[in-house]
Amino acid sequence: MRIMKRSSNINRRARGCVIIVAVMLWALNAVAAAPPKDSCIACHSTLPGQYGQPAKLFSADIHHQVGLSCADCHGGDRNDDSMNAMSPSKGFRGAPTKAQIPEFCGRCHSDPSYMRKFNPGLRTDQVSEYLTSVHGKRLKQGDSKVAVCVDCHSVHNIRAPSDPRAPVYPTNVAETCARCHADANYMKGYRIPTNQYALYKKSVHAAVLAGGDTSAPTCSTCHGNHGATPPGVSSVANVCGTCHAMNEQLFEKSPHGAAFAKMGLPGCVQCHSNHEIVKPADSWVGTDPKSLCLTCHVKGDNGYAAAQAIGGGLDKLKAAYHDADAVLDTAERSGMEVSSARVELSSAHSDLIKARVAVHSFNAADVLKITNQGVDTSHKAYEAGIAALHERNYRRKGLAIALIAIVIAISGLYFKIRQMERST
Repeated sequence: MRIMKRSSNINRRARGCVIIVAVMLWALNAVAAAPPKDSCIACHSTLPGQYGQPAKLFSADIHHQVGLSCADCHGGDRNDDSMNAMSPSKGFRGAPTKAQIPEFCGRCHSDPSYMRKFNPGLRTDQVSEYLTSVHGKRLKQGDSKVAVCVDCHSVHNIRAPSDPRAPVYPTNVAETCARCHADANYMKGYRIPTNQYALYKKSVHAAVLAGGDTSAPTCSTCHGNHGATPPGVSSVANVCGTCHAMNEQLFEKSPHGAAFAKMGLPGCVQCHSNHEIVKPADSWVGTDPKSLCLTCHVKGDNGYAAAQAIGGGLDKLKAAYHDADAVLDTAERSGMEVSSARVELSSAHSDLIKARVAVHSFNAADVLKITNQGVDTSHKAYEAGIAALHERNYRRKGLAIALIAIVIAISGLYFKIRQMERST
């Protein structure tokens, strides 16, 4: 009995120790999970208007999400609940002026060793690049209207550039730039257009971007972001060439490349514009009234003859491709096997795309070499489709003859049976 009683006491003590340890662990976890004290947030959250708004926005800020606080930017003591928390003796810097903002942000964002703790892949040359931009240069000259970090990234609710809600996310960049550049009153005195955003919204680039392709060009793609320097007239082709490399190479070697360079004309812009870049059409090339070639060339010159040949080659290939596609489509709907011809015809479509790119060489012989190849391929596919339709018709005739023979046989058998019945 004594042994059993002693064992029971031990068990009760063990359970008590387990409970005490569990409570201590819970308390430690609760302390660890509790957010660190931040008197700035606690105080400003209770204030109205502009004094309380930053604290309300800061919970969505990327800096807050990585563990930084108000004091990391503005200085001061986050653990002090008194007004002394904002004492200069405690490093309080307050809100910077607009001219101070690049340097203010750069204290961290230009320090590789510091930024490595948060995002090793984040560039740390943004401020130095910004100072080379038109915005940065004008800010140094005392122009307080130019964009600084917070004008594009926001202030107390700064989101990561990869966040679709961020003003610098690709689908939002144009609208962010337009806040200044589309405001005629704000831009008054700078002597630059304010219709760029309206024109860009009509462009094929904007349409592709709206369709979900975030690699499509927007303002920063062509003009840069932190080192925003508008491309000069002589560099427009280079800017376009960062994406349209083949077009650029062909254009540089073309007669237009040398002529435009000599006259100081921006190559791509002459036909494609700059902000309102609409989807190109084959009708741009040739000698019909819609042709852009007639903007400069007249009947009788070499350019007119080249345009006529190139436009004719494209039209011939499109017509041949369309005819072959229609015949194969009819054959497919009839249940005929034409997959090999379809594969062959796809190469003709590739030739059409190549020819449209080759147009930038403005060399009729080079373009026609491609279009003629596509025409030949289209003709072969067309012939394969016609052969399939002939096979279909042959099968249908054979089926009809077979059906007629079967009907005759059945009819003959029927009459024979009737004859036998009458004879019995």
